[in-house]
Amino acid sequence: MNYLRACWLVLALAVGGCASKSKAQAKARAAFLAGQQQAVAQMYDLDRTGIRMIGPVQNPLIAWTEDLTLAEAIVAAGYVGARDPRQIIIVREGQPIRVDPNQLLRGGDLPLQPSDIVELRP
Repeated sequence: MNYLRACWLVLALAVGGCASKSKAQAKARAAFLAGQQQAVAQMYDLDRTGIRMIGPVQNPLIAWTEDLTLAEAIVAAGYVGARDPRQIIIVREGQPIRVDPNQLLRGGDLPLQPSDIVELRP
């Protein structure tokens, strides 16, 4: 009889331990996901003034400053295309602004505005 009680006690402790372990894992997973969601929200919010870069770049979100230009944003984004972009499009307030890449290379830089989206097409 003592053997049977001991088996039940071990079984009860094992099941109870598994339940608390799975609860702890669920809490840890929930905390991790909440942290990820917060990081993504902060990254894309960036005071609602950040410049989003679309295309082959290492940093798709650049902090906007009053004197930020297109060329500076491309450098800050870390453009990694195999060649210079064929097309550059700035989307400002929903309106596309096409920029001639050759003009940019010749020094014809443009100032960026808060929340601009810059698309670089290789």
